[in-house]
Amino acid sequence: MNRERFSLAGRRALVTGASSGIGRAVAIALAQHGASVVLHHFGDLDGARETAAAIGLDTEILEADFTDSEAVSAFADEVAANPIDILISNAAIERRRPWGDVDGSHIQAHVSANFSALLALTAKLVPPMAKRGWGRVVATGSVMAKRPRAETIVYASLKAAQLTAVRAMARDVARHGVTMNVVSPGAIETEATAERYRDGSFREAVAAKIPAGRHGQADDLVGAFVFLCSDAARYVTGADIPVDGGWTIGDAPGVLPGAAA
Repeated sequence: MNRERFSLAGRRALVTGASSGIGRAVAIALAQHGASVVLHHFGDLDGARETAAAIGLDTEILEADFTDSEAVSAFADEVAANPIDILISNAAIERRRPWGDVDGSHIQAHVSANFSALLALTAKLVPPMAKRGWGRVVATGSVMAKRPRAETIVYASLKAAQLTAVRAMARDVARHGVTMNVVSPGAIETEATAERYRDGSFREAVAAKIPAGRHGQADDLVGAFVFLCSDAARYVTGADIPVDGGWTIGDAPGVLPGAAA
């Protein structure tokens, strides 16, 4: 196998939500494969600087609140000033509440951060990719698009909508050398969920449901992202790749339906 097909040397990538968790892991992995990386964060400059330190202290860091449509538009204009070859659309919010308590502001915040921001960024960044004849967009999805929970009804619904949007756009630009895909994590431990995973009973309940027998780490996801960004994946577009230990194919053998996780 020609290892150069996995090289990202000479490519410039934007990773949104790169100050921690999956975004940080993906940003570092892209840099390790040769890409120059622009890091996005909101309200976590220290985290973004930690990511940058793992890549190179000259790594560009930008901030924007994706729940604010005007801020997203300004950010898209700023980042589009220099060519972006790879867009990792990772930033999202997940605010849990009973589905009967969902109100307009809750919905709008999720729509803005988890859906509208993707459309704004792709509208600015993908047409130039198509003109140059090469581009990659990879969005972070979720197992919840296929296995939704009532308390995440808005988040889960928008992850499903995101996949539809990515596939719709992918049809339009595939002939121009631009691929657009989704990587859908399952139960992943990050800084945001670390406290929950410190609870042994919770951790065991999650592991019992997953065919692989454990929850995932952010580093478990980076291979799929790097592959989809590389020339090795030039014929893969409109795909949704689950990285979830097999959870989307069903609960682990022996788990009773409705068991808590």
